[in-house]
Amino acid sequence: MAPAAASQHQATTVAPTSGRKVVDEVSGWLRVMDDGSIDRTWTGPPQALPLMQPVQPYAVPRDGHTLHDLPGEPNLRVYLPEVDAGSVGRLPVIVHLHGGGFCISHPSWVLYHHFYARLACAVPAVVVTAELPLAPEQRLPAQIYTGVDVLRRLRSIAMSDEGSLDDPAAELLREAADISRVFLVGDSSGGNLVHLVAARVGEDGADAWAPLRVAGGIPIHPGFVRATRSKSELQPTPDSVFFTLDMLDKFLAMALPKGATKDHPYTCPMGPNAPPLESVPLPPMLVAVAEKDLIRDTNLEYCDALRAAGKEVEVLINRGMSHSFYLNKFAVDMDPTTGERAQELIDAIKSFVARHL
Repeated sequence: MAPAAASQHQATTVAPTSGRKVVDEVSGWLRVMDDGSIDRTWTGPPQALPLMQPVQPYAVPRDGHTLHDLPGEPNLRVYLPEVDAGSVGRLPVIVHLHGGGFCISHPSWVLYHHFYARLACAVPAVVVTAELPLAPEQRLPAQIYTGVDVLRRLRSIAMSDEGSLDDPAAELLREAADISRVFLVGDSSGGNLVHLVAARVGEDGADAWAPLRVAGGIPIHPGFVRATRSKSELQPTPDSVFFTLDMLDKFLAMALPKGATKDHPYTCPMGPNAPPLESVPLPPMLVAVAEKDLIRDTNLEYCDALRAAGKEVEVLINRGMSHSFYLNKFAVDMDPTTGERAQELIDAIKSFVARHL
């Protein structure tokens, strides 16, 4: 549900060929063909394409950080800020789980890159992103399992003996990361994964994951909804290629287990079908809610439910902003208000990390 589109990184992406027919479509983003294949070629406004270009890794510092890819299960991408290790020691780790309605998106795209890079340098922190499986080829809970596997691989790398890792980038990660200070961050559907992955880790217990510890969760504009429309979903809003009710409905229909409605615990953890939040082991949470988001009301309902369950939760309202606004690099760079709100978001994440170490 975050801004996202076609990518050569997704092996299931196919180009339309003669004889194939479209049987379902999410305008601009995704087409389901009559042979069951999925076409994620972007067909929306061409001015959005630059945000979807992949950024290649670089070991020579740029703007105060380096960028490394770690192929494996799952594939990881790592941002390492340039800091004086002697003065700051090992850095907290931000594990980012990307959005895209569980159906589209890739962490190498420009729209994510500029945010990850800023976050790594601002906190400062090691930022680890991961390539998540996509629906409808892989429905939930596949994305949850991959999120847990990201933490498992991070723990394995951090606990490896010095010099035992074949990949130089993995060795850099091992040297820089303090896995006792891991923060889960996710946007849109990735915000759902913050809750779901943190709960899975919490259920295992601290001993099972030590020395790794999830110190906090930061869902940004999470895709929490109900089967019935909220008031904010029914309010007239400007058309957006980045997030519409049609995208919300169709992506979740493709991503949720077959036959499930949006009242499923994966999309409505505050609803009656989900475990009581009092019983869900969660770390302290910072939830960012966009004031003009279609799903603002259910985001706020989730925050209220956490409070009512006695959970530690802070809420940041992005005044005047829409869903995943900070990923639009053009707006962040060119519109002063958008740039200011994006900086407020980064500052809030930095403060939250500093207070929950």
